[in-house]
Amino acid sequence: MHENPLFSKLGTIVAGRRSKWITIVVWVLLTGILSVFLPNVNSQENNAAQQLPDDSWSLQANDTMREYFPSDEGVPALVVWYRESGLTEGDISGVQKVTKHLMEVPVTAQKGLPPLHQMPTPAIKSMMSKDGTLLVLPISFEEGTETAVLQESLKKLQEVTTAQLGSDPFTATVNEEGLHARITGPVGIQTDATALFKGADFALLLATVLLVLLLLILLYRSPILAIIPLVGVGFAYGIISPILGFLAKQGWITVDAQSISIMTVLLFGAGTDYCLFFVARYRQALLEEKNKYAALRVSFGGSTGAIGMSGLTVIVSLLGLLFAHYGSNHRFAIPFSVAILIMAIASLTLVPALLAIIGRASFFPFIPLTPEMRAEKKARKGKKVREQKAVGAFSAALGRVVTEKPKRVLVVSLIILVALAAFAPQIKFTYNILESFPSSMPSREGFTLLAEHVSPGSLAPVKVIVNTEGKEIDVQGALAKLPYVESVSKSVDSKKVADVKAFELIFKQDPYDLAVIDRIPEIRGTAEQKLIEAGLSTPQIWVGGETATQYDTKTVVERDTRIVIPIVITVIALLLLVYLRSIVAMVYLIATVLLSYFSALGAGWLILHYFMDTSAIQGLIPLYAFVFLVALGEDYNIFMVSSIWQERGRLKLKDAIRLGVSTTSSVITSAGLILAGTFAVLATLPIQVLVQFGVICAIGVILDTFIVRPFLVPSITILLGEASFWPGKIKRQPQAAVEDTRS
Repeated sequence: MHENPLFSKLGTIVAGRRSKWITIVVWVLLTGILSVFLPNVNSQENNAAQQLPDDSWSLQANDTMREYFPSDEGVPALVVWYRESGLTEGDISGVQKVTKHLMEVPVTAQKGLPPLHQMPTPAIKSMMSKDGTLLVLPISFEEGTETAVLQESLKKLQEVTTAQLGSDPFTATVNEEGLHARITGPVGIQTDATALFKGADFALLLATVLLVLLLLILLYRSPILAIIPLVGVGFAYGIISPILGFLAKQGWITVDAQSISIMTVLLFGAGTDYCLFFVARYRQALLEEKNKYAALRVSFGGSTGAIGMSGLTVIVSLLGLLFAHYGSNHRFAIPFSVAILIMAIASLTLVPALLAIIGRASFFPFIPLTPEMRAEKKARKGKKVREQKAVGAFSAALGRVVTEKPKRVLVVSLIILVALAAFAPQIKFTYNILESFPSSMPSREGFTLLAEHVSPGSLAPVKVIVNTEGKEIDVQGALAKLPYVESVSKSVDSKKVADVKAFELIFKQDPYDLAVIDRIPEIRGTAEQKLIEAGLSTPQIWVGGETATQYDTKTVVERDTRIVIPIVITVIALLLLVYLRSIVAMVYLIATVLLSYFSALGAGWLILHYFMDTSAIQGLIPLYAFVFLVALGEDYNIFMVSSIWQERGRLKLKDAIRLGVSTTSSVITSAGLILAGTFAVLATLPIQVLVQFGVICAIGVILDTFIVRPFLVPSITILLGEASFWPGKIKRQPQAAVEDTRS
């Protein structure tokens, strides 16, 4: 094993005979101090942060609506009352009792509600759905009210309802007999979503820790070794959380529940991988070095470059998200990059210090021994000691297969990956955030009831605002002629500027359907054309509402995907070029990871669509998956290829590849299984966007681990031969260095 003198010196600094204790103390003190004096990241969540850029049409329309048509209605919570056989007069009377109580004793932040208790029964019946099964009670709350306050108010509302009716209509499933109530609308969805993420945070953390611990024990059969990476990740998180909390409190970054959940998975998965990369080098060194400190120095020399490069690749890939305009995409960049940076530092300081303290006992009961130590043990105990090798039989066989039958390996690998990638173009996307939540979530149940019993388009009317500049223009008639429009309201004149008029447009279909969302430019164009025909040279038009917001979301996300992906590819390509000094290797390493990405999308769609009954995936997923899979996929390539590059100077290329594949096989397989497992944990959550992201990333990591890294990349390298290193040159080492290529 070759070592870099500079990195070996680093090993002495952080994990020497005395310095190891200093390293541990520094980490303990730093974690404790930051945790005491800085807020943790979870306390700084902002789940209502703006997603769209300020120049989006829908945001401009909302601002225009507030300016010219100011309203003091507040933010609505829609209480949906439903009875399958039809609402009775007793049900109506119960609703009136609730409204009367809320008028007399309002809940916190309540702003207004219709006085149903003062209205006659026939008037209330006219407000019900046409089939008489459903009634909506809108309750408005003060804008800007904190989510925790809204949750408490809705809880109080449910208690009041139960007390007034004598039963709880919020708990029974909607297909049961009886009166049911569900709270939906902006307030209901916001509070439910927040509760869903908060409930998922602890479950996700616990499941991830248990899974990683179980996999480490199964893969390494050492209880001590299983705990060491988790200790490293735990201390890293203890520093990451307050640092991100501080940055969020200062307003320098924004964090939400979704990003924290994904960050947790990334930290445990990628963090454990970096620890294992070092542990693998340490174990190899212990088979050759009797002194554990000498073995650590060798480990630093052989692994620091690869781990540092792997971490840098992930960090710069995530920083590429700074070029994204969609809120949650852009907000991922800094928190995730900080997390990976601190985790990489922990894997090269804290973990080696722990290994220096525990030494060979870290691998108990399968303790690595040098040949001399095995001989001494054999002589001392008088019995045969099982020989330990750096490369297992399976790993050695894998290296032989790739080097002896590279063409066959390449063809089979490409067939599998290309076949899976062929399904990627079949993916259907959705930008309806509500679909990301479970169908049993109360606010989604209420929304579904509205969609089934009220005109779908009326759930989310489109607001069209125009400035007629004093001219008589039939905008209403032009919009009403569009074949997908059910109705357009008469114009409402602004009290501030009479020439500014607003129309409410209702679609015939679901306003969240992708085909309907794509109609927004046509609606805008129709109104614009009408104004131009009337002689307005610079027509002023604003289109707002939920459908317009979804259109802007789709436009911005697609723009981010087009911009960020080339940036990430370019940056990773440059890093690989600098590290490997080979244009050829850089090209095929990038190409293999891109193929793996599209294969993961195709395979993920197969599983999500045909086995998990998913009709469409969230439009954010391709970019999320790309950044993580390409960055993490290159991690494994870098670790394996760096091993081949180290051996190529003293061995023939075929032997260098065989040894490189063999020596890295077990650790990369272990790391891949752990990373895929942590991503798969996301699939157990009730949030569909995380389920979809977790499934696709888990599949991508599995493909990288079991096809791209052990078969595809080595087979390409051996078939290209010395051209793989072009334009770099091989510096041959003395022949004496070539002793045991079969170990």
